[in-house]
Amino acid sequence: MGDSVIRLTQYTMAERDEITGGGADPFGVASAGLTWRDKDVHFGLRRQDRLVAHAGWVRVPLSVGSDRWHAAGLGGVAVASDLRGQGLARQVVTAAMEHARDAGGLAHGLLFCVPRLTALYGRMGWHVLDDDIGVEQPDVEGPVRMPLRAMWTPLTDDAKWPTGEARLHSLPM
Repeated sequence: MGDSVIRLTQYTMAERDEITGGGADPFGVASAGLTWRDKDVHFGLRRQDRLVAHAGWVRVPLSVGSDRWHAAGLGGVAVASDLRGQGLARQVVTAAMEHARDAGGLAHGLLFCVPRLTALYGRMGWHVLDDDIGVEQPDVEGPVRMPLRAMWTPLTDDAKWPTGEARLHSLPM
């Protein structure tokens, strides 16, 4: 039986550990010291009876300059280490962003990643934001600077990223 990308009704810590092998910092972002927002919509890729890849998204409010809108915040992208390099990340990210596009009203996808992954997402059509982006954190007044790379992708044919100071009005995803 071949690969099967499916929408997951839930995504548990046990499922994440099934993909990543567990560990305290499977995404390599603990050093950023941030609190992360859960995703609402999850896609997984099953190979035989094993969950081997995941991507999730959540609708997030943001602004750039005086423009305010919502974007599809992508996160929790994971591929089993023994299966990397086979296009599985592309499959689950594509499924998640197609779902976000079909949800309506969203022209942009947004993600945060460690610098070594920008080339991977770039090959999937994501663009690095050159400017800093502020994000919300519990018990902190105002936004904090996101220390990871921010990237965006168009979800509509006419989507452009405006110039100006960007701010995510929620926890990062």
